[in-house]
Amino acid sequence: MTLEMTSRFRGCLLGGAVGDALGAAVEFLSHEEIQARFGSDGIADYAPAYGGLGRITDDTQMTLFTAEGLLRSHVRGCLRGITTQSGLVSSAYERWLYTQGERSRQETEQEWLDSGWLIKQRELHSRRAPGMTCLSALKQMRAYGDKAQNDSKGCGGVMRVAPVGLFAHAMGASHEMCFALGEEVCALTHGHVTGQLTGGVLAVMIQCLVAGDSMAQALAHALCILERKPGCDDTLQALEQARALAESETSPPAAVVLLGLGWIAEEALAMSVYCALTARDFRSAIQLAVNHDGDSDSTGAITGNLLGAQWGEEAIPSDWLAPLELRDVIGEIAKDLHDCPRWELYTDGGGKDERWVWEKYPGY
Repeated sequence: MTLEMTSRFRGCLLGGAVGDALGAAVEFLSHEEIQARFGSDGIADYAPAYGGLGRITDDTQMTLFTAEGLLRSHVRGCLRGITTQSGLVSSAYERWLYTQGERSRQETEQEWLDSGWLIKQRELHSRRAPGMTCLSALKQMRAYGDKAQNDSKGCGGVMRVAPVGLFAHAMGASHEMCFALGEEVCALTHGHVTGQLTGGVLAVMIQCLVAGDSMAQALAHALCILERKPGCDDTLQALEQARALAESETSPPAAVVLLGLGWIAEEALAMSVYCALTARDFRSAIQLAVNHDGDSDSTGAITGNLLGAQWGEEAIPSDWLAPLELRDVIGEIAKDLHDCPRWELYTDGGGKDERWVWEKYPGY
């Protein structure tokens, strides 16, 4: 039986949130500290973090605001006849910044900051170890769509870009267009080319996976675009190493160590791609992705995005889904990404879905 597309969309975002939540408790621990606390096999199930079990971090928060920005850009395009995807995503990130108790340099009206459905989810108004690069870049933002003025290639861009791949698939965009949008979204906070190219790779992989490609096929499609991009060497080398290790006899824990720590973009992506390429099932792959010295929640989140897009929501263990913070919100925004091309929205205001969509994802 063919896996339903809505299951892949929901699986992608819910899987990422589950990986994020599993890694949240060990993000700042060394592997030795993880083993001392959880045993020789490391963390295997949710542990308390941010006041509870199954709590998400800034990774999933920003992923949700990425999705919101893309949906607002679609609504604006339908109703206004003109839109800007990077501009509306950066506006969404300004609302995320606001949930963290910060403001940008723009004199944004309070009504705009408070608009829409997502900002009203009270659980999002909580600091969950937000990345300093993202905070700094957004606080300095002078106009929506401006690229970050830094040289960071931290993983704070790639960790949040999965909705781009879902949106690109829903809209029937080419792989090249998807890759470019992934780069643009990352460039809002990360100025280094590697911090941007990794976003393009992940976006295309997600786009391919929800279309039914295997993990190896999805990686190959993304690499075909990547290798033509200036400055691709770091990302290309890391991903080729991940693919080679996946085909080798190297033990999975040793391979993850060889790929790095995950604090920088190409390492986080390579570690996650390796875990996804070698996955036997969702649970063991996520456990592998978070049990290391580095950025456990980000590698857990990216691995979950990839496997959820490939295998669908049904592959995610129910005992991990049940207590997941904001599970319903995450699932609903994934469904909205899937459904948005079929919303009846017209520039003359005649669409039957106009009112509720405009209130949920205003694009003015």
